[in-house]
Amino acid sequence: MHCPFCGAHETKVSDSRLVAEGDQVRRRRQCLTCHERFTTYETAELVMPRVIKSNGTRESFDPAKLRAGMTRALEKRPVSVESIETAIEQIRQRLRARGEREINAREIGDEVMSQLRQLDQVAYIRFASVYRRFQDIDEFRAEVDRLHDDDPSAEPSHDE
Repeated sequence: MHCPFCGAHETKVSDSRLVAEGDQVRRRRQCLTCHERFTTYETAELVMPRVIKSNGTRESFDPAKLRAGMTRALEKRPVSVESIETAIEQIRQRLRARGEREINAREIGDEVMSQLRQLDQVAYIRFASVYRRFQDIDEFRAEVDRLHDDDPSAEPSHDE
C-alpha cells in the first residue's frame, strides 16, 4: 500500500478489524517513511452488474458515485463513516446477490433510499428531494408526512 501522504511503498498495519458485518476489513496503517497514519478498507472484488441509466445508456457500476451521493445527503449529520461504509457494502451485496448482469439506476436509488431511511431521516429527505425531483413544497411535505407516519417511534409534534 502506497502512503497517500508521501507516496512511499513501505507501510505497516497497526490494527485490523472486521467491519460491514464481516464483509470488509478495516486496517489502520502507518507509513514507515513519514510516519503518517491512515485507514484502508479491504473487500473482495466481485463483478457488479452494469447500470442502465434513465436515458438508456449503460455504464459500469461506480461505488464512488454511490458513496458521493450518500455522503452528500449525510453531510453535517451525526452518522459515522463506518455506518456509511456498512450501508454502502450492504447495497453492493444486495445488487450482487441479484445475479443480474444489468440493473436500472432507479433500483440502485431505491436501495440508497432504504439505507438512508435507516441511517438518518434528514439525509433520507435530502436524497429523496433530489432523487424524486420534488417540484414543490407539497411533494416535500408529503414525503415528510409519509416518513413520519411510517415511524412507530415518532411522537406528535407540538410545532405543527
